[in-house]
Amino acid sequence: MQQATQTYRGRFAPSPTGPLHFGSLLAAFGSWLAARHADGEWLIRIEDLDPPREVAGAAERQMHALASFGLISDAPVVKQSERGAHYQAALDTLLASGAAFVCHCSRSDLADGGGVHRACVAAAARPDPAIRLRVPDGTRLSFEDGLQGDFAQDVAAEVGDFVLRRADGLWAYQLAVVADDAAQGITDVVRGADLLDSTPRQILLQRALRLPTPRYAHLPLVVGADGRKLSKSLAALPVDAADPLPAMRAVWHALGQASLAATGSGSVDRLLEAMRRHFDPARLPRTPQLSLAALHNDRDTKPD
Repeated sequence: MQQATQTYRGRFAPSPTGPLHFGSLLAAFGSWLAARHADGEWLIRIEDLDPPREVAGAAERQMHALASFGLISDAPVVKQSERGAHYQAALDTLLASGAAFVCHCSRSDLADGGGVHRACVAAAARPDPAIRLRVPDGTRLSFEDGLQGDFAQDVAAEVGDFVLRRADGLWAYQLAVVADDAAQGITDVVRGADLLDSTPRQILLQRALRLPTPRYAHLPLVVGADGRKLSKSLAALPVDAADPLPAMRAVWHALGQASLAATGSGSVDRLLEAMRRHFDPARLPRTPQLSLAALHNDRDTKPD
């Protein structure tokens, strides 16, 4: 008897460090469209693991903005700040197997090695040690990204033994995202290319925890005129949730899709349905970056 195919399940996972900007919206729509094209599910997860960087009320404003564009999670929204016990269980598994270890090194201890941890060099024990994943010498990992093609990284030399729980007690992104993707049954991760070089670390963690590895596709990172990621750029103006149609059409164009001239006006629901019906994954851009300025200039020369 033929085994049933696993249902496609994607997700969008913003960090509440500011308003939803165009780059965030591109990732949200890219992941949503890919899930709908596969007749799958789409989830939202709030990655609120770093309180010092978070902005009060940002998560709620992001959710409101997503709703104004018709992007609603198919399951209850998960907040990483509420999942510490889940991460601790994963960490305990790694410690018990010897895949993870307690590290007393400070940043200054590692400075001579370019910040890459290859051996503990701390002169004394710290009251607040970090916990790292052990990355053996020669560990090199490659995978086929759905948009960026073959990606390889010498994890030992370029990254080293990486942090799972920080010295300040906060959970590291790499451990949390791996644990949550597995717990939520995520089959496909469509996200920005700024996270491309994090993927080998996540695959190593999945293997160490004996978890499935999703398929990955990294959309181009939208950068401002200064060449910086929008979340770190003056170009990171929030999208207008009160007037969503222009931003929706701009995202559609940035995703390389064919013109939807007949739906140039109307409701969010109508445009969203047209986008769902006409989305073509083969047209998605396969470059690591898109310039926001270039997108605006290109749109000035093309009818919508």
